[in-house]
Amino acid sequence: MKIVRVFIAAPFFSDEQIDRVHRLETALAKNPYVIDIYSARFHQNEQLPFGSHIWRKTTFEQDLKFLRRADVVVTIRDFTGDCMDSGTAFEVGYAYAMQKPIILIEEKDFPPNLMLVESLHAFFKHVEDMATYNFHQMPAIPYEGPMV
Repeated sequence: MKIVRVFIAAPFFSDEQIDRVHRLETALAKNPYVIDIYSARFHQNEQLPFGSHIWRKTTFEQDLKFLRRADVVVTIRDFTGDCMDSGTAFEVGYAYAMQKPIILIEEKDFPPNLMLVESLHAFFKHVEDMATYNFHQMPAIPYEGPMV
């Protein structure tokens, strides 16, 4: 059985976003094909002064290290107002450039951007679907719907 390392690309700035990421982490932990999950919210380098040069450099490099190591990137697309989190958008672009499969989850009803739609491997409406997704066969599930 092929097992995968998953990188979660998602904002975690509000209680709603943290809840969504937590539900995703829980779903992925139940998936028999997932061996490792990297969720940045658990790797914030609290030992360093927040916002300092060393914190920024360490956190950025750590994020990229785990993105490179991942087999697949699972992204929660979550808007604040009408803008996607820029850190999440960066991670998706970086993953696409490395030719990693990108799974996009959109629980809100806000049409995705063409660039996200064309970069994804599979699209889901609920984070809980990751508990049963077959990461071994990696079935492609295109997004069908309106775009911006």
